[in-house]
Amino acid sequence: MNNLILQGFQINWNKIDPRSYLRNIEAINGLDQFEFNAPVTFLVGENGTGKSTLIEAIAVAYGFNPEGGTRNYSFSTYDDYSELHSAIRLMRGFNKPGWGYFLRAESFYNVATKEEEYAREGGVLSDELHYKSHGESFLTIAQEHFKSQGFYILDEPEAALSPQRQLTLLLEIYNCAREDSQFIIVSHSPILLGLPGADIFSMDDGLIHKCEYEDTDSYQITKLFINDREALLHRLLQE
Repeated sequence: MNNLILQGFQINWNKIDPRSYLRNIEAINGLDQFEFNAPVTFLVGENGTGKSTLIEAIAVAYGFNPEGGTRNYSFSTYDDYSELHSAIRLMRGFNKPGWGYFLRAESFYNVATKEEEYAREGGVLSDELHYKSHGESFLTIAQEHFKSQGFYILDEPEAALSPQRQLTLLLEIYNCAREDSQFIIVSHSPILLGLPGADIFSMDDGLIHKCEYEDTDSYQITKLFINDREALLHRLLQE
């Protein structure tokens, strides 16, 4: 057993409706258990392969609000999460997190609104996230909430960030991971995926499998574009 906060999880498919759409997501339907072996784990793959569905279920099973925030956030602007969380059994390690956060790009506005509301209710000076740019607000929350010995789930954090800000986020993740924090991240960013020591798992081809950074589509397509942009665009635009 490693010293990670979350060692892995198991899925009891008997708890999933036989008619559930989850059974049509190949990479998830073929998954019975999974083990984490690195402080930072990335899930990659094309849209629709189930990445966000899976980490949302892990987050909800862990006790996070489905839309994001800490485990103390209790609000809902929509009820759209899957039943997968009810079938997941988390395998927790001996190390207990001192803090945690579920940060997802698609519902960030709602979380930022609640972040300011909770701050006002607690008599804490708010950072007025809505007066900052999307990227600045997103990075502010990450910098304020990422701490040592924490457990963090991030869903496409690069969506709000410029390449320079992605490097800043990468540094935040790297430093926290060195201080016994654990991250599970869905990302398409070739910058974030390059984080040293991270495990990368692809959900393409109908199963979850470990892959090298250089084998990810994010890296290969970016490399192809940079190295031979004119030829790539010529072929693309002629099709």
